[in-house]
Amino acid sequence: METQSPIWSPSETRIAESNLLRFTQDINQLSPSNPIGNYADLHQWSLDNSPQFWREIWQFCQIIGDLGDKTTSIGKSKWQTLTSNRDTIWFEDSQLNYAENLLNFAQQQPKQIMLRFCNESGEQRRLNGRELIAQVSSIQQWLVSSGVKKGDVVAAYLPYIPEAVIAMLATTSLGAIWTSTSPDFGADSVLERFGQVKPKVLFCCDGYKFNGKTYPMNAKNKVVSSKLSRNLKVCQIDYLNEHCSSVNNHVTWQNLLDHYSPQALSYLRVSFNHPLFILYSSGTTGQPKCIVHSVGGTLINHLKEHVLHCDVKPEDNLFYYTTCGWMMWNWHVSALASGATLVIYDGSPVFPASDILWHLAERESVTLFGTSAKYLEAIEQSGYSPNQHHKLSKLRTICSTGSVLYPEQFSFVYQHIKTDVHLASISGGTDICGCFVLGNPISPVFRGECQQAGLGVDAQVLDESGTQVWQARGELTCTNSLPNFPIGFWNDDGQRYHKAYWDKFDNVWHHGDDVMQSRNGGFVFYGRSDTTLNPGGVRIGTAEIYQQVNAIEGICDSIAVGKLTQQTEDIWLLIKLEPQSMLDKALKQRICSILKTNCSPRHVPQRIFAISDIPRTRSGKLVELAVKQVINGLEVKNVGAIANPEVLDEIKILCYADNTV
Repeated sequence: METQSPIWSPSETRIAESNLLRFTQDINQLSPSNPIGNYADLHQWSLDNSPQFWREIWQFCQIIGDLGDKTTSIGKSKWQTLTSNRDTIWFEDSQLNYAENLLNFAQQQPKQIMLRFCNESGEQRRLNGRELIAQVSSIQQWLVSSGVKKGDVVAAYLPYIPEAVIAMLATTSLGAIWTSTSPDFGADSVLERFGQVKPKVLFCCDGYKFNGKTYPMNAKNKVVSSKLSRNLKVCQIDYLNEHCSSVNNHVTWQNLLDHYSPQALSYLRVSFNHPLFILYSSGTTGQPKCIVHSVGGTLINHLKEHVLHCDVKPEDNLFYYTTCGWMMWNWHVSALASGATLVIYDGSPVFPASDILWHLAERESVTLFGTSAKYLEAIEQSGYSPNQHHKLSKLRTICSTGSVLYPEQFSFVYQHIKTDVHLASISGGTDICGCFVLGNPISPVFRGECQQAGLGVDAQVLDESGTQVWQARGELTCTNSLPNFPIGFWNDDGQRYHKAYWDKFDNVWHHGDDVMQSRNGGFVFYGRSDTTLNPGGVRIGTAEIYQQVNAIEGICDSIAVGKLTQQTEDIWLLIKLEPQSMLDKALKQRICSILKTNCSPRHVPQRIFAISDIPRTRSGKLVELAVKQVINGLEVKNVGAIANPEVLDEIKILCYADNTV
């Protein structure tokens, strides 16, 4: 890899005022004879002194609870039946409550705005600390009256609205387990998820709006609630204010606020490894896996990522464009524990205008703007420059995740959004409800790279034999234990969990990303390793193709998959065109020429097709594996996990017309 200059470096003032520097100074007081001078040294110290590092995080971030004496121990836990360092039990004798930590600042600063909400219809709401706690109290009382106890599951089928945050806080205050999904999921997909975990209570809404259209939820709510449990308690939020009854014997949110007067909140402290959240895998290869995350592991890791890696401070305004069906929702709401205000937007990111999110960032003085790489690519393609239309003086950090952030997008951010901003390309996932690699505010940013592995995370790139490699492509792995590893899968004896992450390399977490560690210490991502193309035995990351193809005029989006032949694998490229464009011979030649020149002859697709849309999950991720299954004549096991499954039928018709299936 060529030596390159940073695209951004933090100022001396920014470094001096960072939480990360304060943390480093605290660590240096423990060993003044061997001071830590930079991030790389601090990262190595966090690996060499892992138990002490996490105890220091607890204390530095002022987690509320009983820390206990044991940081790590080895043994069997209720949720995990595996062996060796995967069976590390963290903070075995600690006691804490997630909601208590998130509401601490609201309790201390009752007049501070904690939630700033708006949607595409123009509705705006503000909740200060006192108002937030009052509503949590009312919902907590109703949950108790509904029989919700420690370890029970409470589910939400909701858009990202303040009620979702409030219901989650009320649930977790009782030691109950929260799980959620977004309303764009069909009833069958919701039942595939909630049906496995059998919630005692369901929160839903009468409908929502997206991209200018209204989507009533009545029919879906009725199907979901009727099939979950006869004794299910249901609370409906009248989000559309149509007051339509969709579920028998339900109560409305407003009824609960009117009936239960706010009282002092009570918090049930539970063990560090008690279940907190149930998240779900995409389900594109079968029934979604129900991934269980712990109270302490989630909280301590999110505090580390927010406070140290994102430099979040009290009274910061954090925005992340997400739904309740993506782990970034869980990540976002945890920022309350840092004293930050949540900036929430519900609706299409480009309706009623393509600049709606930047109006939001300016109006709400957003300090951290979180989005997807696909969104940044879209506004780049549209030719829109936020810095020409908006004053973003408060914006310090932009986080991007969900897919690979290309080098050109780094340049776009600094040229067209803000020159002095910390651009953090982060990567992790639902599996750990956090990040393996992410940014740090005291080090330079290089184009096309996630800055560094997270503190306490021994992220390594391994080749097929399990040998660590540098400046060469391989598999992203984690070779040490983390508090935020899942405590298991719901209703699993450990076998599915083991197969998901630990089968490929002995005693090492295998994450399934095709990556390379650069000479800067950063990580370059090429895509998912299970969909890596292999024409003629040469590994090609799909992100390399998308970087080139999606930049071609007339092309909106693309997906590349491997068509298996007797001898090798051919690359098939499917593209979504701009409305006025067509896939003619000239465009095909242009695509092939650009890939051959800028990548290699191996990157040139054997076949190119135009399709109406690119298949993605409901959280916006490409479903390359499902498309690969279709073009190779295999069954896609779970189309319900795909936001636009009708496109798979379109692809199948193309294949039959082409006599390839």
